[in-house]
Amino acid sequence: MDVASGPRTWHYGSVQGNLLLLDGSATPATPENVKSALADGKLLWLDIKPADPDGIALLQDVFGLHPLAIKGVSDFGQRPKVEDIGNCVYLVSYGVVGQGQDTVEVHIFVGDNFLVTVRMDHCHALDSMMDRLGQPGGKLPANRPPRLVLTHNILAALIDSFFGPLSEFDDKIDTLQEQIFSNPTNDQLQTLFEMQRWLVNIRKVVTPQRDMVGTLVAGMINIPGVTPESDPYLRDLYDHTIRVSDTIDSYRDLLSNAMSAYLSMVSNNLNVVMKQLAIIATVFLPLSFLTGFFGQNFAWLVGQLGGLPTFLIVGIGTELVAVIGLYWLFRRRRWIGPGA
Repeated sequence: MDVASGPRTWHYGSVQGNLLLLDGSATPATPENVKSALADGKLLWLDIKPADPDGIALLQDVFGLHPLAIKGVSDFGQRPKVEDIGNCVYLVSYGVVGQGQDTVEVHIFVGDNFLVTVRMDHCHALDSMMDRLGQPGGKLPANRPPRLVLTHNILAALIDSFFGPLSEFDDKIDTLQEQIFSNPTNDQLQTLFEMQRWLVNIRKVVTPQRDMVGTLVAGMINIPGVTPESDPYLRDLYDHTIRVSDTIDSYRDLLSNAMSAYLSMVSNNLNVVMKQLAIIATVFLPLSFLTGFFGQNFAWLVGQLGGLPTFLIVGIGTELVAVIGLYWLFRRRRWIGPGA
């Protein structure tokens, strides 16, 4: 089915958004024409950004959405969910956007002849899909209900947006583990905490999003246009969500292992330092005894021990023998040298 109108910018107060008419008609995207298209049963996709009071008023006045749905759009920061609100199905889904790998929240309304997406921030998955359908020759498969195609593609784009950041996250874990085994530092510990915080935030939205898609697969709530032939596409969404959820759980285990490795390396380095200090103290223990013993100010000791040979043999020789004996003992017990 060709898309003849392409993306059009409309103004409803201070609202900005895009409108696609998917029945081949070329109609200016104004609130009046939206009402006309809805009355004529023409299928359209309306993407609202940002969700300011004017955009919410448009949803209430033109689409006549349920007050609870309007309240939901007014309060971003919700967990993923799916609800049947009378004249449409209301979904809340998340994706990943931006270099900082932040999450973007998208509210989706699927009716008999319309699909509305509402968001606060930029979302590459939706923007690229809108641009692709708006190009000349942009089309949806004619053998499937367009509403389901759009809904499936939007949800798939949002879910699949997690795979790229998670792949980069995997490489970052590998690099961090190599650095930890090479030379653990405080900067690596800070990086570990930041990565754990990001993974926890992602898991908070992926887990309920998995349950939301599972509700659709189980048929507890049916999207308009869904037929028995649509089940494989819903199961495909569920499979992708499960893969994202399982990947997050495996990366959480890897981060826990990296934290354990960091603590073990720091502890091992501390043990090495303490062992070195203990060896130095042990070496100087007999030397301190010998110098203390011969340094006593007794007349007999000072009078009897004199001359260069006595100094070299008794004074220097005993200290050398003590050091050599301790070195041999440390090597024999593998406290120093190979295998220490």
